[in-house]
Amino acid sequence: MQVRKAVITAAGRDQRNLPVQTLIDREGEERSVLSLVVREAVRAGITDVCIVVWPGDQEPYGRLLADDGAHLTFVQQKEARGYAHAVACAQSFVKDEPFLHFVGDHIYVGAEPSGAAKRLVEAASVEGCAVSAVQVTREALLPFYGTVGGQPLPRKPGFYRVDTVLEKPSPTEAEQRLIVPGLRGGQYLCFYGMHVLTPVVFEILSAFLSESPTARPSLSSALAVLAQREQYLAMVQAGQRFDVGVKYGLFTAQLALALSGQDRDEVLNQLLNVLAVREMLSAKGA
Repeated sequence: MQVRKAVITAAGRDQRNLPVQTLIDREGEERSVLSLVVREAVRAGITDVCIVVWPGDQEPYGRLLADDGAHLTFVQQKEARGYAHAVACAQSFVKDEPFLHFVGDHIYVGAEPSGAAKRLVEAASVEGCAVSAVQVTREALLPFYGTVGGQPLPRKPGFYRVDTVLEKPSPTEAEQRLIVPGLRGGQYLCFYGMHVLTPVVFEILSAFLSESPTARPSLSSALAVLAQREQYLAMVQAGQRFDVGVKYGLFTAQLALALSGQDRDEVLNQLLNVLAVREMLSAKGA
C-alpha cells in the first residue's frame, strides 16, 4: 500500500486561529503551527497535502505555507458539523487512495529525526492496512483522547489489532471495554493525533452524516466501524504530542521543541535564570 496524500483538518470554530500561531522550531526558525504540521507530512515523503479550512481561511493559510515544499489543495468545510465531517470533506481529494491524516492543532516532538509520521506511513505500507498512532496514556487523561482496545500482534512489539474504539471514554467505560493485554492497570492506548486511513472510512462517514442534516458523528465512531470491516492496527509512538488548543498548550509545545533543538542549552540557561531570580525574590519577601 502506497501512501501519497495527506489531509490536515483546520476548520474547527475553536481551532481556526491556532494554525497561524507561531513557534520556534528545533532549528531556531520561527514557523506557524500549521507549517510544522505540513513539514511533518513532507518529512514522511508526502508532498500532496489537502488542508480542510473554513471559508475565507485559504488565503492566509496559503501564505503561511509558501515555503514548506508541499503541493497544497484547500477544501472548504462550509457547515459547522464537527471534526469527522471535516475529514469527510476531503473525499474528493483523496479519491480511492489511502491517506495520512493529522489534526491541525497538534505538534509532535520525538527523538526520530525523520519524524513520527514517517514511521507510521512505513508501517501502514508494510501491513497494507489502516494504522493509527497511539500512545500509552494514564487514566486521568482519558477525557482528552479517543482510545482503542485490542490485542497485541504476535512478534511485533508495539502493534495491536484494534477491535474497539471509544471517543473520550470515562474510566469506567475504559476499564470495561478497553483493557489491552500487557499494559499496567490505569494505562490505555490513546490516539496520538495522526492516522493512515483507507478510503473505506469515507463510506462509513457518509452513512453517519446522511442519518440527519445536523448529525455530528465522531471520527472515533467511524474508526470503530472500520475495525469491524477490515484489518485496522494501532502502533505505539514513543514521542510526545501537544494539543496547542488547551491551556498552556502552545507554551508546553514550545518548551518541548526548544529542549529538543539546537538552542537547548540556551533555553535551559534562561529557565535556570528565571528560577534563580524567583527564588531570590521569594527569599527577600520572606
